[in-house]
Amino acid sequence: MTDSGDRLVSRDGHSVPLARRNSVLGADALELTAVPPATGAYSYDPGYASTASCTSRITYVDGEKGVLMYRGYAADDLARHSNFTEVSWLLLNGELPSHAELQSFSEELAGLRACAPEVLEAIAAMPAGAHPMSAMTVALSVMPAVYPECANPGDADHRRRFSHRAIANVATVAAAAYRNTIGETAIAPRHDLDYAANLLYMMFGEEPNPVAARALDTLLVLHADHEQNCSTSTVRMAGSSGVNPFSALAAGCIALWGPAHGGANEAVIKMLEEIGTSKNIGEYVARAKDPGDSFRLMGFGHRVYKNFDPRATIIRGICHEVLQELKTGKGRLFTLARQLEEIALSDNYFKDRRLYPNVDFYSGIIYRALGLPATMFTPMFAIGRTVGWTAHWCEMHSDPESRIGRPRQLYLGPTARSYTPVEKR
Repeated sequence: MTDSGDRLVSRDGHSVPLARRNSVLGADALELTAVPPATGAYSYDPGYASTASCTSRITYVDGEKGVLMYRGYAADDLARHSNFTEVSWLLLNGELPSHAELQSFSEELAGLRACAPEVLEAIAAMPAGAHPMSAMTVALSVMPAVYPECANPGDADHRRRFSHRAIANVATVAAAAYRNTIGETAIAPRHDLDYAANLLYMMFGEEPNPVAARALDTLLVLHADHEQNCSTSTVRMAGSSGVNPFSALAAGCIALWGPAHGGANEAVIKMLEEIGTSKNIGEYVARAKDPGDSFRLMGFGHRVYKNFDPRATIIRGICHEVLQELKTGKGRLFTLARQLEEIALSDNYFKDRRLYPNVDFYSGIIYRALGLPATMFTPMFAIGRTVGWTAHWCEMHSDPESRIGRPRQLYLGPTARSYTPVEKR
């Protein structure tokens, strides 16, 4: 719905009518596409923090209230009661599946788990020491050549094939990338295991522990989507050009790899290792508050959430369950994290700034307890987020209003100049 009750006053004093686009939840948007070029002004919004680049029906985030919903369902509720395969269907199709739909979808994903040989060969050809995210990006870049039945974004059947293939294959790709980093060959997927259990099997070649599999499944659910974040917006931007969808996912992987996005849980582990023991927490908290010190508490605060991240509480709980079940000796970091959280949240500096633990604070501890090196933390994030990426890509190409992304800029460079030959400079 729209109305035209708002006005934009341009720099020359002329009023330009704006349409208000009404949301179902959260803030409305003022539509700037109607502003004529004659006004000589654009909106200026670094980081797009106040700009709606699209309409979407997939995920809703309320950072002030600490709310995250997938298609209207609270993500923390789904994490407790649902599973990753069911949530994947929900994000792709808008409704929870019937029993028959879920069974059929699960069987289809299981049947698609095996990657084309060319994809695995590309991973195996990566140089020794290559980061698994680099291998995943390469693998996704190979897929356009081996899965041509997914190439047409305007074809609903191609979109369905792509989304199902991507969700099924990304776990196999990540597991193969991990195996390559330890000098081992990829392990073929099993069709008799659920999604998370099969992922653990492909990485370690052992019968997965049910508690570990359930913990990993929960993490995948909580990472499945998060509205128009950096990597999802990257997938939409790349996909808006009509590029092959697997190439758009590769772009999303590259964006996710950054330490300010998907790499944050790896940074948390490094921080905890640096702090070392509980007796050092006070010193590091003081350093975090010192504007002249480069040290920062990783895993606290969020670009969107100004309240508790609804995912963090669940992840803290399953972290405790995993450590109790597996008895891996990794409990030291968990204890240190809990102590750091308690001290930081009792400090007015962090309370006044509403810097609460986020999804990254405990997830890395779980991954480490499962036996994964820090380099695999972001690939695990990418597996879960692939569902959101594909859902947004499909939604974008189903939207008649969708167009190629082309942001404007506020130019601050030199004015017109004449060229001077090099011998006269």
